[in-house]
Amino acid sequence: MFSYEEYKKIISIIKSSGKEAKFKEAKGRDQFVIMRHDVEFSVDRAYALSRLELSMDFTSTYFFQWTNNSYNILSRKNMDMIKDMHERGHVIGLHFALNGLTDMGMVRKKIKQEINVLSEMLGFPITEFSIHRPSADVLKENIKFPGIINAYQDEFFTFAENVTENTPLSVKYISDAKHRWNYGLPDEETILGHDKVQILTHPYSWTKKGHDNLENFRTLIAERNEELIDTIDNECKHFATVRDML
Repeated sequence: MFSYEEYKKIISIIKSSGKEAKFKEAKGRDQFVIMRHDVEFSVDRAYALSRLELSMDFTSTYFFQWTNNSYNILSRKNMDMIKDMHERGHVIGLHFALNGLTDMGMVRKKIKQEINVLSEMLGFPITEFSIHRPSADVLKENIKFPGIINAYQDEFFTFAENVTENTPLSVKYISDAKHRWNYGLPDEETILGHDKVQILTHPYSWTKKGHDNLENFRTLIAERNEELIDTIDNECKHFATVRDML
């Protein structure tokens, strides 16, 4: 599971459905299939997945965190990748982390603040956001701003308590959270059997080989450690004297 070959099959089903759409395109439609990605730990894996999509003439939406300790969205390398994704047709949005906020007024203020800063730093407008691990209270709030799309607003997501695979929803929502498929599979039966579908993936889960949960985290940590080592090596000349000893 979670191999590039599996991902290609999902994209092929979406394309064959004739309902492929991004959030702005889906607004007001009676039928759509939206592919969305929340980027948690690795811009590199998100970029690789975006290139795979482009090889199939497919583009989607990638939401990046501003307050993530796992990657620096404003590093030159990461900004170059994100800008390249944008220039090739992918939509770039904000993945907003609540960080303990419960006051809805403050949540709204911080979302707009982070969107403005990210737009300025990246050099193009950010007009869409998703919320990282949204609470039920946030989902119920159905946050909307003029000219800005919330991936969880009611046009694209149906909130219900205690959702199961069989809960009737106007929008079928599928997620690969926790390195498993939740609320159904993104297979032909599900994608073609519902008028409105939103699929959420987390790019850190997807690799060429398709690892199980343990091996996926092992390879992810190894990749991030290697990036840290290369960063230190480029910044500190004296690191070369001890690098091979680590």
